[in-house]
Amino acid sequence: MPLHILGLNHITAPVEIREQVVFAGEDAGRALSELLHLPGVQEAVVLSTCNRTEFYVDASGEGVRELRAWLLQDPRLDADAERSLYSFGHPESIRHLFRVACGLDSMILGEPQILGQLKDAFRHAERHGTVGMTLNRLFQHTFSVAKKVRTDTEIGVSPVSVAYAAVNLANQFFSGFSHHTALLVGAGTTIELVARHLHGKGIGRMFVANRDLQRAQTLALQFGAFALPLSALDGTLPDADILISSTASPDPVVSVEQMQKAVRSRRRKPVFAVDLAVPRDLDPLISVLDDVYLYTIDDLDKVVIEGQSNREAAVAEANRILDEETRRYLDIERSKEVAPVITALRDHGDALRREVLRQARRRLDKGADTDEVLEYVTASLLKKLLHQPSVRLRDAGAAADVKFIEAIRELFGLGPDNESEPKTEDRKDETSP
Repeated sequence: MPLHILGLNHITAPVEIREQVVFAGEDAGRALSELLHLPGVQEAVVLSTCNRTEFYVDASGEGVRELRAWLLQDPRLDADAERSLYSFGHPESIRHLFRVACGLDSMILGEPQILGQLKDAFRHAERHGTVGMTLNRLFQHTFSVAKKVRTDTEIGVSPVSVAYAAVNLANQFFSGFSHHTALLVGAGTTIELVARHLHGKGIGRMFVANRDLQRAQTLALQFGAFALPLSALDGTLPDADILISSTASPDPVVSVEQMQKAVRSRRRKPVFAVDLAVPRDLDPLISVLDDVYLYTIDDLDKVVIEGQSNREAAVAEANRILDEETRRYLDIERSKEVAPVITALRDHGDALRREVLRQARRRLDKGADTDEVLEYVTASLLKKLLHQPSVRLRDAGAAADVKFIEAIRELFGLGPDNESEPKTEDRKDETSP
């Protein structure tokens, strides 16, 4: 069955909706198990990041309808989420998957993290037994395509990241960092990039808070920062001029009450805050507090677009490669579809050959003339091979099935007079002494 995709992303849904459709950790495993029990769904992979959630399924039309119904019965979703969904059928789904893997469908054009996230999603599905031959072949080809695009184009050269965009926006807000303090919440790749940019721009002080204190210490050590557990946030928030958060927490890690207390302690000194997480780490009500300027990942879109506007040539070349690779993959799939027919045809012909061979050997054992046996073998094999096609041709003629008749002409290389001319080398063999 063909690939189908159902999902939403940063283009079709704002962060308020995307955070309703997040499948991480145990939720992803549960979703995969449930998907495989849906009628018509054979294989499944779930990709869920801060900018998209997509379901890749090898499924029938019924399976796609069941998938949509399954997703929409989730109590976390509202009516706006349903309107934000998109779906791709075959073959558009192939090209979309390629675009996702190459970073062409990302907020950050050419960003490399999405390929790693896609590989993680595939491995997760493998561990849960929801990947079979179809999706395994497709995803391996997808990873190869992504590597080719990154090797043959400049799509991944110096991509503008959300981390860079957040720090750049903060720099515009404060006009320099040397006298300011930053509090980073999380210790993953995004926060590491934020820390690197802040350090490079000479931030005065930097704190890294994380649920796993050891990870926070490892990251802080790289940039001369201070590490603290999440439980110590209340004591550090009042010092933070810049607050940037990116964790995998399903619930906010900074509440509006915590921020209210911090703002009172700061005596109207402004706070620049960026929430890079989906679901959001910073309570959305924080945005109504005086002297707090809260941005989400979606607010960085303009900064990101400005940084990638000069890369149209790389995008055009990447799209050309994707067109070629999509056609190539579809050709491979079609050839695999016909492979069983070719095998069956060869097996059928070989069975007829062996049957005629047995009869010929019996004749030879009885002392029949060799030339007579050769004549019998060729005539008998020809008759058996052409019997079924001849019957079908007569039926097609009676039914005026012109398409079938023309297909037979093309298959056997027959001319308009129903005769196939022997090849030149065949004629030479016939007349050679």
